[in-house]
Amino acid sequence: MTSDFQARIAEIDKYAAELKALIPDALNAFGGLSKAARSAGALDKKTKELLALAISVAIRCDGCIGYHARGAHRTGATRQEIAEALGVAIQMGGGPSVNYAADALRAFDQFHANA
Repeated sequence: MTSDFQARIAEIDKYAAELKALIPDALNAFGGLSKAARSAGALDKKTKELLALAISVAIRCDGCIGYHARGAHRTGATRQEIAEALGVAIQMGGGPSVNYAADALRAFDQFHANA
């Protein structure tokens, strides 16, 4: 688990750019899917980021937690909304998700503090 989610995102971004140079079609396709999935529809962007954050916790993905905590912050999620989404993640992911949920709250707080 990481403790500095801004640094984790920066680290991933650096190598994702290198990977995109090597396999542009695959990464562009993923980017398109990601953009389409996050676009507002019946669910708004904030709700979709909260879902993504909860899933990130349940699947135990540090990088995903960083990106979606940042995304939830950018879409105006409150700390209480984050906490309630994390409650669902804990219910779905069991005991290990408590640790990742605590990290997700820390990630959100880091992005909120640096806004």
